[in-house]
Amino acid sequence: MCGPFLEGCGTGAGLIIAIGAQNAFVLKQGLLKNHVFATVLVCSLIDAALIALGVGGFGAILTSNALLLSAARWGGAAFLFYYGFRSFRSVFKSESLHLDGSPDRPDLKMTLITVLAVCLLNPHVYLDTVVLLGSIGAQFPDSERLFFALGAMLSSFVWFFTMGYGARHLAPLFQKPLAWKILDVLIGCIMWGIAISLLLWAPTCGC
Repeated sequence: MCGPFLEGCGTGAGLIIAIGAQNAFVLKQGLLKNHVFATVLVCSLIDAALIALGVGGFGAILTSNALLLSAARWGGAAFLFYYGFRSFRSVFKSESLHLDGSPDRPDLKMTLITVLAVCLLNPHVYLDTVVLLGSIGAQFPDSERLFFALGAMLSSFVWFFTMGYGARHLAPLFQKPLAWKILDVLIGCIMWGIAISLLLWAPTCGC
């Protein structure tokens, strides 16, 4: 069963290791050293659950329902535009890692709400996990699908924990306010870019 497991690892890594809303949020939490474990654990568990749904066959149901696709597209775009706006607004603040209580460090409740929104209101997450990984996993015999899914899940856990806890090595750079401004601009551009791509995306379904 090593073949399906390794293919799951490789495919999962290829889809997860890309600049997106989840990764941008995890990176910033890691730099702030703010509820890092909760952030990366929730991201990893959500990915694992969606991968399980996709490989289990839910991907075909999602892509065949025009209403679900439309709701995911418009809802996700609205959230990403809002999050991007918050990042652009932060550019006008003087923030660095050495400031007491700054930059903006949301409490655990707000962190969990935000990470859930970043994961669950972003249709690209469903596209990567439920649809793409689900479609690839469906090509394996039933006895091998579990191993493919486990490989993809492992990639997700390794990536998010590595990014969350590895980001702190960049902390010296972000002691300068300019570095935070650049990061906030990049995050804002990423969020708005994904939002625009969602609005321009014309999904097809089997209805």
